[in-house]
Amino acid sequence: MVRVTHTALRICPFCEATCGLTLTIEDGRVVGARGDQDDVFSAGYICPKGASFAELDNDPDRLTAPLVRRDGVLTEASWEEAFAAVDEGLSAVLREHGGTSVGVYVGNPNAHTVAGALYPPLIIRGLGTRQVFSASTLDQMPKHVALGLMFGSPVAFTVPDLDRTDYLVIIGANPLVSNGSLATAADFGGKLRALKRRGGRLVVIDPAHTRTAALADRHLAPRPGTDAALLFALVHVLFDEDLVELGELADHITGLTEIRALADDFAPEAVAAYCGIDADEIRVLARELAAAPSAAVYGRMGTSTVEFGTVGSWLVDVVNVLTGNLDRPGGAMFPLSPVAPAPRGRRPGRGFLTGRWRSRVSGHPEALSELPVAALAEEIETPGDGQIKAMITIAGNPVLSAPDGDRLDRALGGVGFMVSVDPYLNETTRHADVILPPPPPSQSPHFDFALNNLAVRNNARYSPPALPLHERPDEPEILSRIALVIYGIGHDGDPRSVDEQVIATTLAKESADAGSPVAGRPVEELTAMLADGPGYERRLDMMLRLGAYGDAFGARPDGLTLARLTSAPHGIDLGPLQPRLLDVLRTPSGLVELAPPQLIDDAGRLRDALSRPEERFVLIGRRHLRSNNSWMHNLPALSGGSNRCTLHMHPDDAAELGVSDTAVVKGPGGELVVPVEVTEDIRRGVLSLPHGWGHDRAGTGQRLAAGHPGVNANQLNDGSVLDPLSGTAVLNGIPVVVGPAAERSGAPVS
Repeated sequence: MVRVTHTALRICPFCEATCGLTLTIEDGRVVGARGDQDDVFSAGYICPKGASFAELDNDPDRLTAPLVRRDGVLTEASWEEAFAAVDEGLSAVLREHGGTSVGVYVGNPNAHTVAGALYPPLIIRGLGTRQVFSASTLDQMPKHVALGLMFGSPVAFTVPDLDRTDYLVIIGANPLVSNGSLATAADFGGKLRALKRRGGRLVVIDPAHTRTAALADRHLAPRPGTDAALLFALVHVLFDEDLVELGELADHITGLTEIRALADDFAPEAVAAYCGIDADEIRVLARELAAAPSAAVYGRMGTSTVEFGTVGSWLVDVVNVLTGNLDRPGGAMFPLSPVAPAPRGRRPGRGFLTGRWRSRVSGHPEALSELPVAALAEEIETPGDGQIKAMITIAGNPVLSAPDGDRLDRALGGVGFMVSVDPYLNETTRHADVILPPPPPSQSPHFDFALNNLAVRNNARYSPPALPLHERPDEPEILSRIALVIYGIGHDGDPRSVDEQVIATTLAKESADAGSPVAGRPVEELTAMLADGPGYERRLDMMLRLGAYGDAFGARPDGLTLARLTSAPHGIDLGPLQPRLLDVLRTPSGLVELAPPQLIDDAGRLRDALSRPEERFVLIGRRHLRSNNSWMHNLPALSGGSNRCTLHMHPDDAAELGVSDTAVVKGPGGELVVPVEVTEDIRRGVLSLPHGWGHDRAGTGQRLAAGHPGVNANQLNDGSVLDPLSGTAVLNGIPVVVGPAAERSGAPVS
């Protein structure tokens, strides 16, 4: 029998690195993946996650047909039956309670799909609901809020210019394992090694001696949750020793006096005991940052998902500003995505606000039109006007990723109607009345709408589906049909009308905008120029043409279009990051707001925390190279090796407590019994558990994961402590008690 083999190119959908892959396809099935040597961004780099693409694509536990709940049991159904069930169930809730009674949860896999970027906003807008939740308040929302308050835009991301910096400080991140986050960089580790080869220096600040820390010239191991105070101490030294040098930023900054006065209370000597870092080490770090020809501070999960996450995220860029390293080569720069709107000149913006509304039960302020996911359970459980009566989940597994998953598990079990767009029957979707599975990645398009806005080098790449669909809708159609139900058209309406309406509305707005590259041009003319093809491709073509590199619908003949992009299957390199601060600023003043009042106020709470007594043990998370989300625990290639759900503990702590193989850990939300790995790679008084585990609930369909369930670290967390400015759950630095597992039913654990 002759096998038909060919290759296809695909951008990896596993993590933020967005590496280019070459897929080997045999008889219509992906059988292997390797790095694309000619990819303009990743140049052949691949990690174990990308190498397991075939396993993800062919996972036998992926749903291939919809499931509909009948007589209390999820049963395989046809697509027509499933869409009809969505129409019936969702329409009933809309008629009785209105769209504001529908909650929407959007998981982080949406950042890796075309459909996840384009269609959830239409669903949310159609519902008119404020009950919107996402993985952002378990992850990066503090950075959004800090950027919004400083620059006027919550998506004006600053990323380290890795290829040109001379001095890099990484705080609360482990990119050699995570592949980078909020800094899209294929082969992050290779870029760090290149930094050192060219004579640059790397400093890592992390309570654990991670793989990234092992590469560093200096590793500082502070107490978890104290990053903001440590960064404020750096600010203090920069002012105290007259090291502030704004450079070309000087005319574009306001708030310098206020930030200097605030930093007076955070001298290294005042924060040293709180942070667990010697004052002299803090001063040396500040001096080296100021003296380096170029430098960048990059903070991530350990700085974000803590009590002072927004303040810490803000201070990362305050340090970059004060050392003159914002918006300059080798510093912290603003990427320019190929779908970012074309620059329209410097103009003041409306600024950024949070708290425009508050959650119904606990009064949490919204941030970026979202409420804290830690409040989702109470919004379902609590009767009264505005109670969530239906849920739409689009990817994600908040039962495992959110605090107090047991409570959320119970709450979802009682929601009136739930529809999930997800390839798996998991701990969350098992509560759905309808599950609509999208096709595997090989049958889906890929363009990084979100992650290009974080890339350390500007680029554009598009992957059309590598394999055809097999008698099933793609994810854009699935989400479009849900939107048709919400807009009152019904599931059997034309899904193409959803995209065409977006195109018509967008082009009409652009034509009416005097600053637009297509100002005054007829909408019909512009629409006719768009590429033939699926609606998502027509929308992408429109966004590229209107974008910073676009052809402006023929006005710039050499500009970017979808046709040009698809003719370059390995992508188009758009060059290194360029200074563009004035294009980014959208504050009312038109300046960088270095001292926003909200952050100044919260800094007072941080100052008060300096005198708190130290907790004996605190818990932090942990990244695995072979894991990123809970569904990866169902892939054989990613389930072994170091990818284990164990508790890391320092040897001296283990000896003091008499802990050897197994420990019981108690937190505000519950307790866990977990295997222990004793290691000197973690600071005393700190414990570490990875996230995404806990696959021990009945009624799921991920067999490999269920066979090695691990424990859910978030079950130690009751979700009561949030970063107040962003609503982000405090997932790192949680006070816990720990002891030998034998003491579980005996004396209290100390």
